[in-house]
Amino acid sequence: MRIARLRTDDGPRSVIHTGEAWAGIEDPFAPDLVYTGETYAVDGAELLAPWEPTVVVGISHNKGANDHRLPIQAFLKSSRTVAGPGDEVPYRHGIGTVNMEGELAIVIGTRCSRLTPDDAMDAVFGYSIVNDVTNAGQVHVDEKFSQVKNGTNYTPIGPWIETELHHPGDRDIHMAVNGTEQLVSSTARLPSSLIEVLVYVSAWLELGPGDVILTGAPGTSIPVRPGDRVTITIDGIGTLENAVC
Repeated sequence: MRIARLRTDDGPRSVIHTGEAWAGIEDPFAPDLVYTGETYAVDGAELLAPWEPTVVVGISHNKGANDHRLPIQAFLKSSRTVAGPGDEVPYRHGIGTVNMEGELAIVIGTRCSRLTPDDAMDAVFGYSIVNDVTNAGQVHVDEKFSQVKNGTNYTPIGPWIETELHHPGDRDIHMAVNGTEQLVSSTARLPSSLIEVLVYVSAWLELGPGDVILTGAPGTSIPVRPGDRVTITIDGIGTLENAVC
C-alpha cells in the first residue's frame, strides 16, 4: 500500500494509491482509514513529502567504525528540514564538502518506547526513501551534528510511504547524479539491523505515529555541487529526486 501527500488547489491532501488513482484519506496513521471521497489522477500529480513528522532521528553507524568500539548513536534533525520529491536543496558555500546520502527511512505507526527485539517491528507503519543531506566539511567542528545535519530542505523524503515492503533489511539502494549511476549498495550493509536501530532509539526517546528514523548510509554518500540532480532508488519503494541549487 502506498500512501502519499499531494499538492491540490485546496491545499495538501493525504492520499492512498488505488492502482488507478490517488484516493483522499483523512489520517494515514489512523487504525482504520477514512476516505474523503476525493480522487486525483496519477499523471500530473504533484507529490509533497508523504507526511509531516514530529521527530526525525538519524543513525550514526559508528559501531565498530572508530579507533575504539562505540554503540549505535543517534542524532536529531529538525522537522523543518523535511522536503518533498523535486524540492531543491540550497547549497551552503564556504563550509567544505556537502554530501547527499541515500537511506531507508522507517516510519513509526504507533506511540512506543522501550521496544524489544520481539516487538520492535510491530511499531513500524512503513518505509520511505530519505536523502540525508550532510555538511560533511563541518564534522570536525560540530560533534553534536547540529550544523552538520540541518539546513533548508536538508531532509527530502518520498516519494511515498510503502507499507508492504518485504525484507526491508535487504534492499538495493541506487544513487545517480545527473542521470549517471554512481553507486549501488544495500540495506544489508548497514552495521546495525533495523531491529537494533528501533530498540536503541526507543530506549531513549518516545516515538509516535509519523515519526521517522533514518537508518544510516551504507556507503551511499556522494559529494554534490550546485546544479547536480541526485536520484535515490530503493528496490520495492521507488525513486526520490532532488536538485542542488
